[in-house]
Amino acid sequence: MRQKSHKMNESTKWVIGHQITPKKTTGDYDLVIGETPAHVPGPPPHYHNNFSEVFVVMEGEMDFIIDGEPRKVTAGESVDLAPGTLHTFGNNSDARCKWINIHSPKGFLRFFEQMGVSVKEDNAFEKSVHEEVIQKVLQTAAEYDMLITREAPHPGG
Repeated sequence: MRQKSHKMNESTKWVIGHQITPKKTTGDYDLVIGETPAHVPGPPPHYHNNFSEVFVVMEGEMDFIIDGEPRKVTAGESVDLAPGTLHTFGNNSDARCKWINIHSPKGFLRFFEQMGVSVKEDNAFEKSVHEEVIQKVLQTAAEYDMLITREAPHPGG
């Protein structure tokens, strides 16, 4: 059986400055390959009530803030986030970063699909970080179980 490459496909999108390529899975999880250019901030601090989330950095490095604690994650390292874990991430380095992101159970992929800008569009990166898109993310994030806050969630809801 031939393995498929991780190159861009029809569904690759720029989502608030991060290039996201979804991968089909047979399990109850969403998996995407992400690439973040140098000096691109991440999403606002947020948590998920219903999703566990894992990041695996494949190339470069990403800076995370997890429950208020900064953590640099380099190639070969991972971050495992339980539901209710306040987090954000960004690429503060001078080189691009490539990473894998998994949400379980399935469902968060909708956020990437609906907030993303197709890589085929002219100026897709710039469109993905335009103020209008950022405001849409802020206003609708909770619909995707992405709860934006500066405070840690309370245990148990």
